[in-house]
This record gives sequence, structure tokens and C-alpha cells, in this order.
Amino acid sequence: MKKPSVVCLMGPTASGKTGLAVELVQNHNYSIISVDSALVYRGMDIGTAKPDAEMLKMAPHRLIDIIDPLESYSAADFLIDVQQEIESIFAQGKTPLLVGGTMMYFNALKKGLAVMPQASQEIRFKIEKNAEENGWKAVHAELAKVDPVSASRIHPNDPQRLQRALEVYLVSGKTMTEFWSQQSAQSLPFHMLDIAVMPSERSVLHERIKERFDVMMRQGFLEEVTTLHDRGDLHVDLPSIRCVGYRQLWQHLDGQDSLVDAIDKGVIATRQLAKRQITWLRGWENLEVFDSLSKDLAGKALKYIESRII
Repeated sequence: MKKPSVVCLMGPTASGKTGLAVELVQNHNYSIISVDSALVYRGMDIGTAKPDAEMLKMAPHRLIDIIDPLESYSAADFLIDVQQEIESIFAQGKTPLLVGGTMMYFNALKKGLAVMPQASQEIRFKIEKNAEENGWKAVHAELAKVDPVSASRIHPNDPQRLQRALEVYLVSGKTMTEFWSQQSAQSLPFHMLDIAVMPSERSVLHERIKERFDVMMRQGFLEEVTTLHDRGDLHVDLPSIRCVGYRQLWQHLDGQDSLVDAIDKGVIATRQLAKRQITWLRGWENLEVFDSLSKDLAGKALKYIESRII
């Protein structure tokens, strides 16, 4: 018996994934599931480029606005939730369309999760102290000595993943790469059809990111972060506040940067995120990539999907 298909639409931030997904579902039998680690948070709408009410009415998205910014949401949580949503969509006689740029979630769905050692506060403190004294580039260099594969895919300006990768080694004596290589592959009850969308010119993506950040500021992004900041129970080290844009504006509100500098840093962080996403996609097996600048993008994507969907 053939497995039913799930369509996975990936791409870097600001590449046009959401617009394409909305076009696909409006006249076809698809239902969208968000694969975005930022869209899960309630009250974080502008800075995450969350679809507005009008767009959600045209094309409802599952797995958005499901937790408070004070809560955490892991890849393991996503695996549980997404498989329930996929089953629900199949039961409606529709095809799930998974859309987003959180590549770790897509990877977890495709390959399963590695069982990593638990966090150590003592080790984390040592790593953070090293970073404070010598900078995160020094931490990156230390990681490169013991786990060059992880170091090659983690940017020196990505402290969260740098810290975790080095922590895994210092706690267990095994690298994160070793843990991932030993992960147990899932036997999924469906077939994943993987496609991606991105501009053929990197400069176009960079400009889109800058323009979108400017639009978000005009829409009230600073006021949104101020509301979160004024709650009193949130802080800059939470996964929600570490989201690109939010962290930089939060630091501005803490008096660390001028607004102009915070915006510049937010744009740079978003471009770095896009670069990491593209790196993931370049290593993705059996991926069909569409140029988001091409004419009739939706038509081309639909033709490809319909020719291969089971």
C-alpha cells in the first residue's frame, strides 16, 4: 500500500514561502501547517511576519499562536504536534502542506531526533564565562577543535547553538555530530515531497530582508516588543525573545543600543539566519528548488507537486 504524501515547502526567511503557500491552498486541496519556531508564540505577530487575520481567513495555518512567549517549544514538541495535525488533515481528505523555515523541525520530521545528554548548568556557566571574556568566536574555535562538522554549520554569531553543541561534548565526551549519526530513523506513515523557494540572486534576498524589517518597524514592531518587555516576566535569554529582531529591539529597550543600531543589528541577524537556512537547504537530499523571482511560480510549483504526489 502506497503512503500518502505530505508536501514540505521550505526556504530562507523573506523568500516568499507564505505567499506561494496561500496561492496553492486557495484553489487546491491543501491545508497549511506552519513549520516555524517563532510563529508558535502568541503576541509575537509583527516581528515574526505572522500571517494577518485576512490571510488566515483565506488560508488557515495550524501550529501558530499555540504557546505563550514564557513557554518553551522543542523539536520534540513539534514532532508530536505536527503528526497529529497531519493525521487530522488526511482525515479531511486533504494534503498537508508544511510551510516554514525552521530547518531543524523539518530535519527532525524526516530523520528523527537524536537522544542528547541533558543540559548542565555548570558547563553552561563555564561556556558563557568564556564567551564574555573572549567572545563567541573563541567558543566557536573551541568547538571546531572537537566537532568540526558542527562548527562548519553553526555560525560564530549563533550563541544558542554554539553553546549547546560544545556543552554536549563537554558533558558526554561525544560530539553532537556523533549523536546525530546514531539517531534512529523514523518509519513515517507518509511520503515527504520536499520543495524550496528562494531568489536566484542573494542580493535580492538581502534587499527583501531590509525592506521587510523597515515595514515591520512602521507597523509597530517596536511597540510590540515594548509590550512584551513591560510584562516583567520575560527576559532576553528566553527562546522567544532570542528570535531575530526581538532580541535586538529588546537590547535597545534595555539601553544597550540606539534604535538605529538595533535595527541595523536586526537586519544583519536576519540575513545571517537566511544564510544558515540556505546552508541547510544546499545539503538537503531530493529537494526541488524554485526561483521565487520566476514568472508563474505557483503554476510551476503546482505542476511539479501534482506530477509527483502520491
